[in-house]
Amino acid sequence: MSHKIVRLPTVKDKSGLSRSTIYLRISKNEFPAPISLGGRAVGWIEEEVDDWVAEKIKASRCEK
Repeated sequence: MSHKIVRLPTVKDKSGLSRSTIYLRISKNEFPAPISLGGRAVGWIEEEVDDWVAEKIKASRCEK
């Protein structure tokens, strides 16, 4: 199984959230946590971010 790692600009585009909101939600366990890429670099597993977005869409459609 292969995983694609995406960096913060892509995560912001996919989620529609700002950097500070992403990290706030990570601290509350409400958003997928990044993985270390070495040094100070981090990335997210694209599938986890996509699944999070899909869940938000599903939840918003069920509320109506």
